[in-house]
Amino acid sequence: MMSALTAALGAVLLVYGGGWYLGYWIGNFSLLLFVLALVTGAYWVAERFRFAPARQAAAEALAAQDAQRRAGLAKMGIEKVDGDIEAARHRLLAQPWWLDWTAGLFPVILAVFLLRSFLFEPFKIPSGSMIPTLLVGDLILVNKFHYGVRLPVLNTKIIANHDPKPGDVMVFRYPVDTRVDYIKRVVGVPGDEVAYLNQKLTVNGKPIETRADGDFYEEDSMRYVPRFTEKLGSVEHRILVNPKYTPFYGPDPKTFPMAEACRYSAEGVVCKVPAGHYFMMGDNRDNSQDSRFWGFVPDQNIVGRAFLVWMNFGNLKRIGSFD
Repeated sequence: MMSALTAALGAVLLVYGGGWYLGYWIGNFSLLLFVLALVTGAYWVAERFRFAPARQAAAEALAAQDAQRRAGLAKMGIEKVDGDIEAARHRLLAQPWWLDWTAGLFPVILAVFLLRSFLFEPFKIPSGSMIPTLLVGDLILVNKFHYGVRLPVLNTKIIANHDPKPGDVMVFRYPVDTRVDYIKRVVGVPGDEVAYLNQKLTVNGKPIETRADGDFYEEDSMRYVPRFTEKLGSVEHRILVNPKYTPFYGPDPKTFPMAEACRYSAEGVVCKVPAGHYFMMGDNRDNSQDSRFWGFVPDQNIVGRAFLVWMNFGNLKRIGSFD
């Protein structure tokens, strides 16, 4: 019965993972790990307190029966007795496959779940919105405790730490669909007035310092794009802005929450960042769907602070920290 139940659970996991991989639905890896930890933990407890003792008792009973048989034969003067129970005893003590793949994996799954939930989480950059800071295919690490400790799955903050500051590269749950994770740069914090007009960024009436920094070659489009160095707060980083590109922000009103805090025009957008929210922008300013289009990121959507490229299989020189 237990083997059939385990096989059924495995089939469900296979269907879920396959559909996720093929794009039939959006998966929630945190929830999946949580469920796997609960299920394998239940098997681990059952193995430790029921199945393993039962196998041990059966092996001891077999040994006792063999000892009793040998003692009886010895009384009859038969000293040499055929038969070795060690192979049978090892078979009785062996863990069945359905426990090996559940209880046996529980410590590993639990360690991954705790590490990923409270310390560091890996992500893969799927789009070019953060070029030139992050390239498509970069595998990055996100510090999960920098902005406070949060309960896994629920994402509820239980211990406060640093507040996001301008210039931070932050991973967050996309406000339009919280099943999806986005990565952008913090431009405005609560109370800031952020203006992006005619491709120029201003925060609280002060133009953000930028300087020309040559051109960047975009491999996908096979073109050169003007690159600039920008300083947000204490963070100096690079951005792409093409003066020949005319962005279109659309007419008022926008339909995202608290859209009344923003004013749109042909030149761009001006937003007053509400309490408990953040204004995010991509470093590839002309190719980024960000707060200019879908609004503010609430604090409860924060996942963590991105800080390291740990691998890019197409370009090992990408490995290292970034601002």
